[in-house]
Amino acid sequence: MRDTVIHGSTSGVPLVAFGACTFRRPILARTLNSLAAQTLALQGNCCTIIADNDDQPSALPLAETARDAHTMPLHYVHAPARNISIARNALLEKAVELGADFLAMIDDDEVASPDWARALLEQITTSGADAVLGPVIANYGPDAPGWMRNANFHDVVPVVQPDGRILTGYTGNVILRLNSPHLRDRRFDLAYGRTGGEDDAYFRGLVRSGGAIGYAPAAIAHEDVPPERERLSFLLRRNFRAGQTHGRINAPDQGLGRAILFAKAAAKVTVLTGWAGLSVPWPARRTRALMRASLHAGVCSQLLGGKILELYRS
Repeated sequence: MRDTVIHGSTSGVPLVAFGACTFRRPILARTLNSLAAQTLALQGNCCTIIADNDDQPSALPLAETARDAHTMPLHYVHAPARNISIARNALLEKAVELGADFLAMIDDDEVASPDWARALLEQITTSGADAVLGPVIANYGPDAPGWMRNANFHDVVPVVQPDGRILTGYTGNVILRLNSPHLRDRRFDLAYGRTGGEDDAYFRGLVRSGGAIGYAPAAIAHEDVPPERERLSFLLRRNFRAGQTHGRINAPDQGLGRAILFAKAAAKVTVLTGWAGLSVPWPARRTRALMRASLHAGVCSQLLGGKILELYRS
């Protein structure tokens, strides 16, 4: 694939690279179309990077088609094999190689709203944050349970602390300031590349080093929820794995500290499970309690040395 290369800012306009990791998803074409239609891309200095995590370069034909269809430069990187941290790091390294000032990341099954990139860029440049998150809004199929649709269980937004800080993030909708001292040498941990949680570890590390995460509510991305995820079982498994990740990242090294964390998590599992039982007539309330119980159960599992759940198996 011919690589149209642009380096660094031109005429004082920052270079913004759009990045998407992919693994055997033809709907990536839809994502790339939404990136090419960005208002920022039509007026600014932008390019797209695709990091293909498949063993074989299966996304290359799709990337070539998209490159020929759009005027915005597109770069393809083959980043095997089946470890999402490898692909995410490939996006970072390619963006740095191109001299990009910012890297805006989106998932390969999402569609960016037309002003997505502009809203992210405006927020990160005006706030001075090292990273800025945007919301991911779920689109449900016709057979999704009403309680799931009404409670927005698949929407992704950051958790804002009472003091206004955001302590962790996600890679489905985010822009990174690549020259930030808190990000310049930071990479995604390969140990989380198959289980998930690599984004949580990455952004918690950013904050712990003194970096700041902001939020741009107008930077909206949309994601279709496949039928297999429109189930209570998926929500519980996802939260269980999130709890395991929390335990891996935050568990104290000392035995007493770990014992205290385990006791607190186990107590929360008991209380929340009981609350879920009392909330059976209200499916959304019941589900929220079960999800929180599952998260704390995951913490307990990690502290006991349980096997890490691989949520998104290839």
